[in-house]
Amino acid sequence: MSKLTDRISEIARPIIEEEGCRLWDVEYVQEAGTRYLRVYIDKDDGVAIDDCERISRRLDPILDEEDPIAESYVFEVGSAGADRVLKRPSDFEHFMGSEIELSLYRPVEGSKRYIGTLTGYSDGNVLVNTAAGSLSFKKDDIAQVRLYVSF
Repeated sequence: MSKLTDRISEIARPIIEEEGCRLWDVEYVQEAGTRYLRVYIDKDDGVAIDDCERISRRLDPILDEEDPIAESYVFEVGSAGADRVLKRPSDFEHFMGSEIELSLYRPVEGSKRYIGTLTGYSDGNVLVNTAAGSLSFKKDDIAQVRLYVSF
């Protein structure tokens, strides 16, 4: 995380926890010329719109007062989602045994996308049990890992 998102995390975490949720991630991005500050939350029994609204109403004035971002931005609080991105070692540990979708920068064995069960994680390297068998992917080759949701 960048220093800015680390600072936002420090500000947001206590409020989010007071509201019975967990901080999942903070992202500060520019999309179509607009900057967005997004705080993603999680909760064991699922995040409701009311959770997002309460946390947003509490965090917004604190962020205005602390003023960690000089330029204007759109502030959003949302659920980490069923197809959340796994980034930290703790994310991988928590979801060990879950179905994931792994995207690569370059094709490996003819594909840049693999779906399977997360069976191992070490130093950024990911082990996945797929229909084709157990495959290991190196950290430098992995573009993104997210939970896989099938409908």
